[in-house]
Amino acid sequence: MRPDRARSRLALTTQEDLLAGDPSLPWWDRLDPRFFEARDDFALDPRDRVRVGVTAAIDVAVRTLGSAAVGAVAIPSGYGPRALAESMDDLPLYAEAASCGDPSVFFRRPPKGVPVRRRRPLSLNFSPPDGTVEDLAIESPYIPFNPRMREAHARERANNVAHARHWRHNGPARPTVLALHGFVIDPYWINEWFVALPWFYRRGYNVLAVTLPYHGPRQSRFSLFSGQGFFGRGLASLNEAFGQAVCDIRVFMDHLLENERSPRVGITGVSLGGYTSALVAAVDDRLSFSLPNVPVGSLADLMCEWQPMATAVWALLAKYKRTVQDLRHMLAVHSPLTWRPRLEKSRRFIVGGAGDRLAPPKHARLLWEHWDHCGIHWFPGSHLLHLDRGEYLREIGEFFDDIAF
Repeated sequence: MRPDRARSRLALTTQEDLLAGDPSLPWWDRLDPRFFEARDDFALDPRDRVRVGVTAAIDVAVRTLGSAAVGAVAIPSGYGPRALAESMDDLPLYAEAASCGDPSVFFRRPPKGVPVRRRRPLSLNFSPPDGTVEDLAIESPYIPFNPRMREAHARERANNVAHARHWRHNGPARPTVLALHGFVIDPYWINEWFVALPWFYRRGYNVLAVTLPYHGPRQSRFSLFSGQGFFGRGLASLNEAFGQAVCDIRVFMDHLLENERSPRVGITGVSLGGYTSALVAAVDDRLSFSLPNVPVGSLADLMCEWQPMATAVWALLAKYKRTVQDLRHMLAVHSPLTWRPRLEKSRRFIVGGAGDRLAPPKHARLLWEHWDHCGIHWFPGSHLLHLDRGEYLREIGEFFDDIAF
């Protein structure tokens, strides 16, 4: 990417590195234990300051309600005394995998030749006149890394069928954009707008929108909301949910590259999907680009920041005489910060919101530092309200032109 690209109107006034300190230490020890209190300041004109302030306030309200709802469901089940005691027993297993330096130890290559089922969607919002739309499904081949989790995982019939929707142009095979949704927000009709799927399609790309584990048709019948099982079943289950997400995405990549003959595949995602898209970039070198949008940097630190759930997290850490560094290490196996990306700097691009209070700007900045200060664009909006989206879509278009996608 040319150096004059990926420069938004907004600029951070914060200069110090978040990952300061001894570079021989892992990120979970280098990052300030009070990272969750860090603030990011932007140089804003009066109009942008108002827009950032208003959208940030909306994020805070949604964050508080969401944190209360997730905490009310998760803490009694996946984060109760027994579940947490089991998680502490699992800590060495995941910590060793995170410390080994090789992501393939945890993210094992899925088998080849997984059958893909196709069917016409029952209903469509975006139906292009020059292409076809199909819903795809596979039997997820994922086997949990943790032996303790395997028996229960095998019983999760709904979650063990992975789903995706494929928008495909007529004619010769084209490059494909893999798109990942955010936490809870999995319906295709929402992500057509939120992830700008029609925009990618109209630029000439095929699009495959993948449903992450425990979302949509993958949730259990006892789930109170889509995505509950992703975060609500405990720390070990959270690690395995990311393991399964990456496994399923790679199976769909196999299908696109080998069966559909797509010449290139890149990945993007919003929020939880942005975090996952950055993670896949550390695991699979077949990607042509990775483009996380409003991503989280450290889920452990986000858990320590979202009130009222954060109060419970800190109380539980104190009860088990654990630190935030221990929590980071427990979850580090799926953090993009743990692994080096497998595609060059020019093929990484980050989008962040100056008013984001669900995944605050410091998280995108943390990933940006780890990604060697790659291209980044800041917009004057929040996690949920992407103001001036046309500006960052133009930046993304230029990014694609620069990498010849």
